Amino acid sequence: MVRIRQVDVTMLDKPKAERAAPELSPRARERLAQERQFKRMLSRIGDRDSVFEVRLGKDEKPMTVRQRLMKVAADEGKEIVVRRSEKGWLVGLATPDRRSRRGRRRASAG
Repeated sequence: MVRIRQVDVTMLDKPKAERAAPELSPRARERLAQERQFKRMLSRIGDRDSVFEVRLGKDEKPMTVRQRLMKVAADEGKEIVVRRSEKGWLVGLATPDRRSRRGRRRASAG
């Protein structure tokens, strides 16, 4: 059963108490630090000749790191290419010759 009662208008208009942000877990802090590293690296990729290697730690999953790289690049508005290397991933600016040719062909402009 729902109970209804009339209350003072100040209850509706009073400012809400500000909450402190919840404490981040160690893994979440690690993820944020990694994201900051990726942003710094992507800011240094400006031309075709800038290529970086992202080496994986022993507890890192390669596909997870690749997905995070792609997400940060999308957030930064950069189109990158990520290719496998012996110890991790190679990251560079996407150029026509580096883009994947898999999937459907793009529709022509005409």
